[in-house]
Amino acid sequence: MIDFKSTLKIALNSLKVNKMRSALTSLGIIIGVASVIAMLAIGGGTNKQVQENMESMGSNLLTVRSSSAKTGGVSMGMGSKPTLSVKDSEAIKKNARGVEAVAPLMSSSKQVMYGNQNWQTTIYGVTNPYLYVKNYEVETGKSFTPEDDRNAAKVAIIGATVETELFGDIDATGKTIRIGNVPFKVIGILKSKGQSGPFDQDDLILIPLTTAQRKIFGTDFPGSVNQILVKAASVEDSSLAEQDIVEVLRSRHKLGKSQENDFEIRNNAEFQETLKANVRSITVFLIFVAAISLLVGGIGVMNIMLVSVTERTKEIGIRMAIGARAQDIRLQFLVEALVLSLVGGLIGVITGILIALIFGAVSGRPVVFTIMPILISFSFSGLVGIIFGFYPAYKASLLNPIDALRYE
Repeated sequence: MIDFKSTLKIALNSLKVNKMRSALTSLGIIIGVASVIAMLAIGGGTNKQVQENMESMGSNLLTVRSSSAKTGGVSMGMGSKPTLSVKDSEAIKKNARGVEAVAPLMSSSKQVMYGNQNWQTTIYGVTNPYLYVKNYEVETGKSFTPEDDRNAAKVAIIGATVETELFGDIDATGKTIRIGNVPFKVIGILKSKGQSGPFDQDDLILIPLTTAQRKIFGTDFPGSVNQILVKAASVEDSSLAEQDIVEVLRSRHKLGKSQENDFEIRNNAEFQETLKANVRSITVFLIFVAAISLLVGGIGVMNIMLVSVTERTKEIGIRMAIGARAQDIRLQFLVEALVLSLVGGLIGVITGILIALIFGAVSGRPVVFTIMPILISFSFSGLVGIIFGFYPAYKASLLNPIDALRYE
């Protein structure tokens, strides 16, 4: 009967005798496992960040933009003629299925001043549903009222970045800022949403849409808007809402069957899925590279074990001479290969976690650890040891005791 305890003890003693060689043998396993753990943690964190960014920008969101006007089949350039209006947004709200809220808007970059401070930011002319559609909350002060929009009131809600740049530590609520040459009273401060990729979601000022149209931007087309934001009731309703929006706008804009749309629609749900798919593809590729490292590590284990068999030929002969069977010799070398790989796998897991944590701390990005990939990576390192340790173990078990004893 095979004594596993004695076999394990012999294997451990053999590995201790050649510590440096054992460490170098495990290096490939360590690198492979560490790469898998780190890449999965970083990839999971990136997926989470993409999800949070998309939700902060507005979940189930459809963005309808004016397209370029065309004359005689020739494009006149983006914005050459506004093609969207407030009435379009009302028609979408009334006739498109799966629509929960609609927010028409105008936007442009402007210089804003308070006292001797000034800041370049984006001004959004919006209606009250905009805050709900884009998931903004007023942290201090109040939001717009229907009267503000009807009367083109000169009131503003500012983002946290604008507040910091213009007011520093002073409470901005109730203060008067100037957008261009027009004074606006700050009635509210938005709750901070932070960065979304390269974009600062707090660097903005909201004013009533009618105020933007009449007093800030001006337009030769009364009631026109740059964009219409549409919040679908759910992700599943996004596609249905998009189809109906196309029908509603083509009908309102009196476009013939052969004419192209004079508007563009971006579906955030589809964009989000595309981003997630790209992140998954990159993660899978990196895991594939890490898996190659594991295989290379396995080949290293096999080569070193073959060298070990050659060096210990006389030892094998002595063991066989005093009664060790071929399966005992085979098991001894298999256990050595397994221990090498498992120790390497354990060190790789710890190293991978540390690499991911350091990356997260330096980059400021989240990392996500899950127990299953860690267990699978550790188990796979053991499997690599068994697979690549089998041939050296099998070769050792086939040695002739007499020849082995004579080996120098």
